[in-house]
Amino acid sequence: MVFGCFLRGFLSSVASQSEGALIQAERGQVTLNQVGLLVNTLLSLLTRSLTKRLRYHGVLTAVLANHWLDDSASGDRPARLLCLLGSNFDLVLQSCRSGHRVPEVAMFNSALDQLGIPSQQALWLDVDQESVKAAEKAGMEAVLVENLEVALRKLAHFTGVQVQLNTCRCGGGGGGDVSPFSHLLPLWQIPALAAAGFRVLALDMKGYGESTAPPGGHTHKYNPETQCDLSFWSSKSIPQVTLVGHDWGGALVWTMARYFPERIRAVASLNTPLFPPDPSKPASEKLKALPAFDYQIYFQKPGVAEAELENDLERTFNIFFSSGREADRTISSDHTLKVNDGFLLGGLFVGLPQQIPRSSMLTEADLRYYVGRFRGSGFRGPLNWYRNNQANWKWMCSQPTGKVAVPALMVTAGKDPVLLPAMSDGMEDLVPNLSRGYIEDSGHWTQMDKPAETNNILISWLRETHGPPAPKL
Repeated sequence: MVFGCFLRGFLSSVASQSEGALIQAERGQVTLNQVGLLVNTLLSLLTRSLTKRLRYHGVLTAVLANHWLDDSASGDRPARLLCLLGSNFDLVLQSCRSGHRVPEVAMFNSALDQLGIPSQQALWLDVDQESVKAAEKAGMEAVLVENLEVALRKLAHFTGVQVQLNTCRCGGGGGGDVSPFSHLLPLWQIPALAAAGFRVLALDMKGYGESTAPPGGHTHKYNPETQCDLSFWSSKSIPQVTLVGHDWGGALVWTMARYFPERIRAVASLNTPLFPPDPSKPASEKLKALPAFDYQIYFQKPGVAEAELENDLERTFNIFFSSGREADRTISSDHTLKVNDGFLLGGLFVGLPQQIPRSSMLTEADLRYYVGRFRGSGFRGPLNWYRNNQANWKWMCSQPTGKVAVPALMVTAGKDPVLLPAMSDGMEDLVPNLSRGYIEDSGHWTQMDKPAETNNILISWLRETHGPPAPKL
């Protein structure tokens, strides 16, 4: 039997029984940035005893927190707290994400659904009487934490797990900041950025490489909440990152900056501008009004595009990968796609030569690598990004709207046939701290087409935004 242990005010009782700092932050009496000492105290508590022991014995643990998005320039203390909680609990459910708050019963039900346990197998611990009553109303066992030792005995009785807890106050801090760079770019950037002193983490987009792409038509796994999964960063004890992405990676980094600003230090996008959702026009309708995006309509029906793209993988990649100088030999802005009810008449590559020479951007080894990877995984995973557009639009329209407050970089390419530089016009209205880069002779694959120019723009911006990296020892 799987049990769930839900905590909120209990943590405040442990960290500061007189002040209840976390509770105050949740109620808006103080900001998360003012919690201060709580972070180090919780780190000592969580990693050494409570959640570690509970999870070892198969007990799922969760924190339900009432707080708002913090996109202020107040440092990374809120991010460090969320990183700490995320690395030690199975679920950290925030009111600003769920649309509910404790003591609303819907908040408890949401947590139970996400953990996949019935209410009868869940225990709620809190110092707040109203919240305890709400948990009981949701069908959970609930403990009002008035005495820590008594609460631990009740926890042990419910779960069968004995927990010995020694609390202490920890002061000070040590060590420098983690170099905040995570990226969604290929190998053309990693050596240059690492040589410049930045720490680089290369992440596969879901559906690509060896990522855990959902099977079949489970495109809901591509929603922003899943894509912006913070558990990886939390597991590496990285509270904040600077994200750099291209194409779908660019769309993802803008999503992170808008909806998860407390974990983002800065963002940079190659080619992909910020497309804010329009609540009055569904994504599917907006696509029909943009002829340059007709191919995305073709990608909607599962199996159709896969059959064409996987028929001759070498030809597919020779067509896809073309530099700004080679655009005339492959798909270009005047290559009009004939779409009728989701079917492309003749196919995506209609009218193109059967034999397409390899792009100068790729070596023969590069081409063989791509062919080998996609021969095993196919195109279903990458294409599912397009198939989840409508669901993503609904999710984004349901979220609070606001400007991107973190430092940002938008790099446009003069010869990209789809993501035109003009599409980024006016972005400063939504991204006030926006820097720009422009590469005239680059096609869509900017990081491959013009790697030296791309690296110079990125490194210059990173140094300007974050200062010089710490020297290596």
